[in-house]
Amino acid sequence: MKQLITILFIGLISFSVNAQDKVAKIEFKSETIDYGTIEKGSNGVRVFEFTNTGEAPLIISKVSSSCGCTIPKKPEGPILPGATGKIEVKYDTKRVNPIRKTITVISNAETPTVALKIKGLVVDSSKESVLDKKKKSVIEQ
Repeated sequence: MKQLITILFIGLISFSVNAQDKVAKIEFKSETIDYGTIEKGSNGVRVFEFTNTGEAPLIISKVSSSCGCTIPKKPEGPILPGATGKIEVKYDTKRVNPIRKTITVISNAETPTVALKIKGLVVDSSKESVLDKKKKSVIEQ
């Protein structure tokens, strides 16, 4: 009887160890999105696509940005193994300046925290550049 209990106990422990081996893995197509040079007021929505390459459902618990000018939107439900998902990012293109922002993704994946980046430049072509003004001589102005 003691041997039967011992065998059952060892089997139960090995089963629980195997169950812990199944983890979610998040793999992004790209961890950086380059907006390039875009006009002030243009569409600032971009999408980070990812795949759950693990063996357990992927649950993204939080997505946050480094400032209020960037609004990320996470998927609502779990992403099953082998399935793909999207994290939508909207940058406020009414701000004329270089874009250098970080979006932090927290999940139950093997690597629980991933830093995504967006970069680019927002320009206002309706205004003359300060550099263009400096190229003119005092007489031309």
